[in-house]
Amino acid sequence: MDLLTREEYEAIAKGLNLPANAFIDGTFRPAASGNTFESVNPATGEKLADIAACGAEDVDFAVEKAREAFEDGRWSRLHPSERKEVLIRLAKLIKRNARELAVMESIDSGKTILDCETVDVPETIHCLTWHAEAIDKIYDQVAPASDDHIAMVLREPIGVVGLVLPWNFPLLMLAWKIGPALAAGCSLVVKPAAETTLTALRIAELAIEAGLPRGVFNVLPGGGAEVGEPIGRHMDIDMVSFTGSTVTGKRFLGYAAESNAKEVVLEMGGKNPCVVLDDAENLDRVAQHVVNGAFWNMGENCSASSRLIVHKGVKAELLDRIAHHAREWNVGAPLDPEVRMGALVSKAHFEKVCSYLDKAETVVLGGKTHDGTHVEATVVEVDGNDHTLAREEIFGPVLSVVTVSSFDEAIAVANDTDYGLAASLFTANVKRAIRGARAIRAGTVTVNSFGEGDISTPFGGYKQSGFGGRDNSVHAHDQYTQLKTLWIDLADDEDEAVA
Repeated sequence: MDLLTREEYEAIAKGLNLPANAFIDGTFRPAASGNTFESVNPATGEKLADIAACGAEDVDFAVEKAREAFEDGRWSRLHPSERKEVLIRLAKLIKRNARELAVMESIDSGKTILDCETVDVPETIHCLTWHAEAIDKIYDQVAPASDDHIAMVLREPIGVVGLVLPWNFPLLMLAWKIGPALAAGCSLVVKPAAETTLTALRIAELAIEAGLPRGVFNVLPGGGAEVGEPIGRHMDIDMVSFTGSTVTGKRFLGYAAESNAKEVVLEMGGKNPCVVLDDAENLDRVAQHVVNGAFWNMGENCSASSRLIVHKGVKAELLDRIAHHAREWNVGAPLDPEVRMGALVSKAHFEKVCSYLDKAETVVLGGKTHDGTHVEATVVEVDGNDHTLAREEIFGPVLSVVTVSSFDEAIAVANDTDYGLAASLFTANVKRAIRGARAIRAGTVTVNSFGEGDISTPFGGYKQSGFGGRDNSVHAHDQYTQLKTLWIDLADDEDEAVA
């Protein structure tokens, strides 16, 4: 898709019909309380809409409708090929409305239209299509048994699931969850982040148009205490999948323990190491990967390469090249397709990131803010891995540089963190690459590149970065299903009597 001009994107934004109400049982509804909250464009401060502020009463109603839909089988008992057809139609509708969704995503989150047009919307479509195509290709199993028995291992949809979304990739994280959950046959109660509600509501509307039965896909805007916690504590929700901060994610384990021991899958924070050894080849290319990993999506990315662990022998040259490439990451209006760095998602988050900048002692590059909304691509040197900027997840465009003297030290520093989501390792030595990748405790380790794999590879973390399952790949389907053993006795009654 060819990009438009800033003026053309701004014209589209002005003409959008923005959804504002909750989506329950196949239709838009105001919150039971009648309360609303403002959705604000973080780049301009302009109010976009008054969004329904849902609460526990709305959660109860949505769960009731989701349970009805699940139990009567309008979706859960459809033939897999029929579910596949509906999800493919949804993917096609998203493609048909791709530009509208890209602009909606940009004005709601501060993300650049460049990323929304070229990454978020296309990857959303690809994700839903991939999981749709997997529906009728995941087989159940027959376990080994005696000649007088058949032992079958069946997958069944887990039931009603709560999906709690982050604000950094609203569309894509929605797709990561609804793709496998709907493929499995579950009914959904989705809570988008309060900062970014618009595209989830629009996708729910498109899902009905695609043929998804009412009650299967419900979206409840609102705050964490008002909607998230009631979802976590609800006695009739069978499973929760959460993506967000580690602090909030841990609460869902408590909610589950204090309610119905529901299944919980958590994808949480990261302080991800990018290890550059002294034998890394083509430092200019390495620098490009480092910069992309640190500053993509304004650093608002749980898998961002926020710690550069670099050997002292190549540090000076690498930092020079990083500085060169980082200057290409300009700040500006998110709807300008020439802009690489949009606005941070909210005033509160902007202030949080700025509080970390205040702790920086040696700023190599950047460090400045603009208009109370943007933070420049920033590189800081820190005195060891114990520095606050090397330990805490900033979730902004700040790269902390730690200097090391050996391979063993680099791996030790990489693992010296509470997190374990993603990592990258740059070296020309194959043995070092494999040894290092095996030794780093993270769910995804890339070698000589920054990335997260693709839709076919599982994504999730070790330690306090993850719990209970993985997004993406066929493994994502596991968290939305239960395994059932079906044991069938074939022995003849007369034979048993003789025996």
